[in-house]
Amino acid sequence: MEWLQLSPEEWVAVRLSIKVSIWATLVSLPVGILVAHVLARREFVGKSLLNGLVHLPLILPPVVTGYLLLLSFGRRGPVGSFLDQCCGLVFSFRWTGAALACGVMAFPLMVRAIRLSIEAVDRKLEAAAGTLGASPMMVFATVTLPLILPGIVAGAILAFAKAMGEFGATITFVSNIPGETQTLPSAIYTFTQVPGGEAGALRLTLVSIAIAMIALVASEILARRISRRIAA
Repeated sequence: MEWLQLSPEEWVAVRLSIKVSIWATLVSLPVGILVAHVLARREFVGKSLLNGLVHLPLILPPVVTGYLLLLSFGRRGPVGSFLDQCCGLVFSFRWTGAALACGVMAFPLMVRAIRLSIEAVDRKLEAAAGTLGASPMMVFATVTLPLILPGIVAGAILAFAKAMGEFGATITFVSNIPGETQTLPSAIYTFTQVPGGEAGALRLTLVSIAIAMIALVASEILARRISRRIAA
């Protein structure tokens, strides 16, 4: 079973993937909740356009998304150059860029899960809180948010799992630099391109499957527990 033992370089790829996925999920979660609430509870001109933009990464080839990120957030891109000069924040060819790419690709799944959860909340409960003098922010914080916690948890873990498996946008935007941007999918791809790399590719594939399954099972368990507490 020695062939199942990960090398130090493979452990680096595993840890980097987890780090990138966690940051991608945490940073995009507040935005995902806001966008999901807007799409579920607001009617405005351009709503269909916003919905299309949110889900566009699911339709576009990941390479196209990565290239658009490179044009926008690269050192010479309008957003990337501004952030570099004002904040010293660099995305291109850094792990931060990998987190950005993963967050963008996982964002539609997160928003969809949270939006469905919000739409399932009875509007009469929100209206009742409003008639008692609660502000829209207070209604959301005290009524809507507790009821949609299972959806938020499910959306966050699905986004994490998606980020763990992201390849096309990441490698296009930040390349495949060992120790810096080489996540699990990139490391697996590298192993498949070198002679004798089948064992390493298989090891990392098994790790990817295990992490994805753990995330999905955890999502189901946490959502059920939160639902039971809310019902109680």
